[in-house]
This record gives sequence, C-alpha cells and structure tokens, in this order.
Amino acid sequence: MSSERGINVKHLFKNERGFTLIEMMIVLLVISVLLFIAIPNVTKQSGSINAKGCEAFVNMVEGQVEAYKMDGNTGQVTIQNLVTEGYLKDEYKACPDGRAITIGQNGDVKVSDS
Repeated sequence: MSSERGINVKHLFKNERGFTLIEMMIVLLVISVLLFIAIPNVTKQSGSINAKGCEAFVNMVEGQVEAYKMDGNTGQVTIQNLVTEGYLKDEYKACPDGRAITIGQNGDVKVSDS
C-alpha cells in the first residue's frame, strides 16, 4: 500500500499515538472551568442589555410622538393612536423586556416599573 511518491501509508500511521485518558480529562476540565467563568458573566450582562434596549425603545417612541404631533394630529397621544396611524408597529407596544410604556398628557414617554 504505497502512494505515487513511494511513501508507505501504513508506516505513516503506525507511529502516531492517540491521546491518553488523562489528557482528555484535563482538556475537559479546562473547558468546564472556562464555561463556569463565562456563563455567569453572560447572565449578568443580560439585565444591562435589556435596560439599554428599553432606553433606546423609549427614545424611538418619543421621536414617533413628535412626528405624530408635527403631522398636525391634535389631542392626547396614546400608543394605540401611534399604532393606528402607522407610527408604530403593533408588536412595538412595550419595551423588549416586557415593561409597558405610557405617554403622558404633554407627550412624555415613561416606562412602568413593573
């Protein structure tokens, strides 16, 4: 069993050694330690990500309230008015973290604490 160059393929694989059980266990231990370090850091950041996402959402809704007013719409601005008139999509009635938003009499957008 030889190739075109005259190298014996059986001879190539005969001298290779595999990993020992101890080496494999050490690799698994290192991977496990890295996962135990990384997972808590990722979960800590999810709260910060949700807060920033909600803040960006409020800024976007404030812009849509201003656009609604500039288009000559008068009266109380509500989320439903913005959806009905096409300023917001129906699925964007709340922050990404699920907290509801309200629009005050003067057009201020606020996030509920619950």
